[in-house]
Amino acid sequence: MKRVNQIFYSLQGEGRNTGRAAVFVRFAGCNLHCSFCDTDFSSWREMSDDEIVAAISQYPTRLVVLTGGEPTLQVDRPLVDLLHAHGYEIAMESNGTRQPVEGIDWLTCSPKEHVAITKCNELKCVFDGDASSVDDRGISADYYYLQPCDVGDATRNAAITAACVEYIKQHPKWRLSLQTHKLINIE
Repeated sequence: MKRVNQIFYSLQGEGRNTGRAAVFVRFAGCNLHCSFCDTDFSSWREMSDDEIVAAISQYPTRLVVLTGGEPTLQVDRPLVDLLHAHGYEIAMESNGTRQPVEGIDWLTCSPKEHVAITKCNELKCVFDGDASSVDDRGISADYYYLQPCDVGDATRNAAITAACVEYIKQHPKWRLSLQTHKLINIE
């Protein structure tokens, strides 16, 4: 059984897959406590792998995003194999502190502390306005993204975004990733 916080259908709002229709499986629980986390971990329901597949099968997309919290705490090979058997492309969003199981088609790593992975498809660093905090943690990625941190204040958010843009202009290895789902007010 897996602890699932939420399953919902929307558009991917961040990174390389921005704009793609996806069904999101948000797992409850994390091994970190980030101040800017937007996930409510106070409630969840236990679901079997078959129940998860049944819940996501009501949506027409073939892209499923495993997120959290930290999905590597719960996602195992039987779930990955079951999703593939039903024709799903699997993306995972992880903090990188644990190795994901084999079979994930697209791995996004957003490192916050120590990392256990050395390679991912996209590395996404949250940019808080402090250029000295930008660090790829030695992770090799196909794409490197900086995402301005949403601090809940429009004036401060604008300043952080402007600083992020300037940083990227000076360090073109990085690309800008905005949380478009927040900008267009969707989940």
